[in-house]
Amino acid sequence: MDFNLVDNESKKRYEANFDVYPVYIEYIKAQDKIYLTHTEVPKSMEGKGVGSALILKVLEKIEKQNLILIPLCPFVALYLKRHPEWKKLVLKGINIDA
Repeated sequence: MDFNLVDNESKKRYEANFDVYPVYIEYIKAQDKIYLTHTEVPKSMEGKGVGSALILKVLEKIEKQNLILIPLCPFVALYLKRHPEWKKLVLKGINIDA
């Protein structure tokens, strides 16, 4: 899936558009940490891999910025559980396998 990811700092979220549908992940940044708090995908786009593609792009951006991830969003935590190669970004001591 190819799309343009935008960091909308004023709304504190990473945004993208799939077709005409907006999707986003809300965040809180504090020093070298980023808390991903909520993922929003329209009902009509659920189950099509849109949320997973969005999370992947956000994780790539977090890695480039050398931020430490704290996944508060259950969907992000589930993605990390299914893709353990990205756990390297997660704050040490946080267990997302539960």
